[in-house]
Amino acid sequence: MARRLPSPPPNLPGFSYVRALGSGGFADVFLFEQNMPRRQVAVKVLLSEVVNDQVRQLFQAEANLMAQLSSHPSILTVFSASVSSDGRPFMVMEYCSSTLSQRYRAEPLAVPDVLRIGIRIASAVETAHRAGVLHRDIKPSNILITAYGHPVLSDFGIAATVGDAERADAVGLSIPWSAPEVLLDEVSGTIASEVWSLGATLYSLLAGRSPFEQPGTDNSSAELMGRISKAKVPMIGRADVPPRLELILARSMSRRPEARQGSVLELIRELQSVEADLGFAQTPLEVAMDDWATGSLSDLDDKTRISSVSLVDPQPGRRRRRPQPTTEFSRSGTYPSESKGLHNSMTRIQPRRRPTALVWGLVAASVVVVGLAGTGVTLLARQAASGIPTVTNIEGAERNGTVVFNWNDPGIRDTDSYVVSTRGGEKSIQRGTEFSVDPQGESQVCLTVTVNREGKTGAPSGEKCVDVADGGGS
Repeated sequence: MARRLPSPPPNLPGFSYVRALGSGGFADVFLFEQNMPRRQVAVKVLLSEVVNDQVRQLFQAEANLMAQLSSHPSILTVFSASVSSDGRPFMVMEYCSSTLSQRYRAEPLAVPDVLRIGIRIASAVETAHRAGVLHRDIKPSNILITAYGHPVLSDFGIAATVGDAERADAVGLSIPWSAPEVLLDEVSGTIASEVWSLGATLYSLLAGRSPFEQPGTDNSSAELMGRISKAKVPMIGRADVPPRLELILARSMSRRPEARQGSVLELIRELQSVEADLGFAQTPLEVAMDDWATGSLSDLDDKTRISSVSLVDPQPGRRRRRPQPTTEFSRSGTYPSESKGLHNSMTRIQPRRRPTALVWGLVAASVVVVGLAGTGVTLLARQAASGIPTVTNIEGAERNGTVVFNWNDPGIRDTDSYVVSTRGGEKSIQRGTEFSVDPQGESQVCLTVTVNREGKTGAPSGEKCVDVADGGGS
């Protein structure tokens, strides 16, 4: 079916029309030049035939959402929104010259580029989740590339709040990148379905096609939905894609939502660990923790806002540290702004006091103990140097043919994770303090645990080994 022609561009005072950029089911996007300050902008304009009270409210919600979130370096910037003289609502946005959908079909992206894009876009999605917002339409065509080569997430047109997602009616969806439970109309969107869509998007960038698209066969909507519902993710088929990255993406697209990564943050940590394994430069996590993202969304008249965010805390009861303000350059590298990264909690500096004789006595005794402590001192010294705690007390036992390891929390932060490494080289990232291993015929299973903080790892624990009766055959 032929695509429709764009609607006539609106007459906007202070802007000069350049050309049409694209057309969608509800709106057209035009390139305008703003007269003051002079710059090119993208203007999204609703079609006059679809404008009614409900659509107008949705459009207003999208404008508010993107304006609220667009201070994130990986979310498209919204400059303004209003209604044109002919009654059509419009939104003025940052102009990006290309989308990822124009690139990956022509040539699949390199692994380092996909990891970098994945971590940055996932950081934007995680930030939206912490603001109580689900995007609900994550796909390659909604990832734009700025003039400086930065990926940004766009089009929050069918976004919903986390609390309202179960009740919301979807106004559209993109089948190749939609989770099975969304296609089956079991939910309209959840954090788990966003994890699925992110995994499917990164798979597409690596494979040059959507995950369940089969070249040379029937790829109709009905066929794609049938394959997605079975959730048997095919191999990407590239020699340079690490097997572990394939496993991470396959897990993100598991048929059962509970089998996927528990949050977008967990997916980010796994992608960062692949970067570390391959020796790539670490892509930083960019998750906003400012007050606007956690405490200011309380306007009940605005459906883009919620008074509380129903996100699952992996360790309930832990006190969240208040983020400390830092500064860094904005996307353009010109103006300082609030840091968009995940802030480190800073230790309060206490007044220095002169040590008493008793203190000096304790110090002397400690030196003796330290001299006898050997390995423990090395771990403590490395922990002090990095500030990242070390796991020191791993226990393990065989239970019904499965080896179960567990350890005490050494004092990790809410955003930290554990990197569990087996002697065979397999790695897993998790928040829990228990890990199960299938011996698969091995007579002994050994692992170490390291704390990961913002892409950096602390000192590894000592290796813990468990002997398996009959090589795991019992």
